[in-house]
Amino acid sequence: MSTQTSSPPAPAPVRVAAGPSHRHRRRAGLNAARFLLPFGVLFTAMMLAPIGYAIYQSFYQVRRQGLFGGGQTARFAGLENYADAFRDGDFTASLARVGLLGAVQVPVMLGLALLLALLLDSRSARLRKTFRLIYFLPYALPGAIAAVMWSFLLVKNLSPFTGPLAAVGIDVDFLSAGWIPVSIGNMITWGWTGYNMLIVYSALQALPGEVVEAATLDNCTGWRLAWYVKIPMIRPALVLTTIFSVIGTAQLYTEPAVLAAARIPGASNKFSPIMNTTLTASQADTNLAAAESVLLALVTLVLSFGLLKFTQRRTADA
Repeated sequence: MSTQTSSPPAPAPVRVAAGPSHRHRRRAGLNAARFLLPFGVLFTAMMLAPIGYAIYQSFYQVRRQGLFGGGQTARFAGLENYADAFRDGDFTASLARVGLLGAVQVPVMLGLALLLALLLDSRSARLRKTFRLIYFLPYALPGAIAAVMWSFLLVKNLSPFTGPLAAVGIDVDFLSAGWIPVSIGNMITWGWTGYNMLIVYSALQALPGEVVEAATLDNCTGWRLAWYVKIPMIRPALVLTTIFSVIGTAQLYTEPAVLAAARIPGASNKFSPIMNTTLTASQADTNLAAAESVLLALVTLVLSFGLLKFTQRRTADA
């Protein structure tokens, strides 16, 4: 007696889904390029082209001849404009002035923003939406209007601050030459603390709830929870706000320009590097102004990039 065993049926061939064809990938790339083309044109026309033209102009000098400057000749000057910029005492003084202002004002502003964000993120906080809106409102006010408002609030005979100080024997003129940097720092801090607070608060809201809950179960609450758990975890947001603040300080213009236009005795039309560069350009020395603009951009780039690399190295070592 013989038995026959039937072999199992052969498995059906597995079909591997074919990837997108070359034509499909090309069509997708063309569609993406069409969407990016308007931005690319505007970015090139409004950003890259002016930057390139400023760099080009910074290497030339224009000589004018005649009583009314009828004849002009341009010659390649190399780095002479950059050397003249460093020899310009007003420009170097404005760089030092704004650098000192940022070294004091940026930590104060970011410290206040961090404190307000931590208070809003605490479990005992009430009316969070209301206070978040109140803290953010100064940023919604245009900078020029805020500067005009503060210029009236700081006038010695009208200020609500000088009276109480005078009552205790402190005679202060916030718009004098010695106090102008403090007053401008106060305007910037008042206007931008809420903006930075919102960035830090958003980072706090994105923290994993289980991490905070685990720390709370380990009796890590209050300021210890903020110092040992929350602040280390939102370090990227703090670095971002610091870089934004450094760039914004280097571009300081509105507040000192408003005070200078109001003929404040202590205000100077060369307070910041941008104001000094604008004045140089208005005096028909556009090549020197271009060199000063390039130098300011390089200083801002070095500071922001150096700060970013420093924080990345500290994070890696930790």
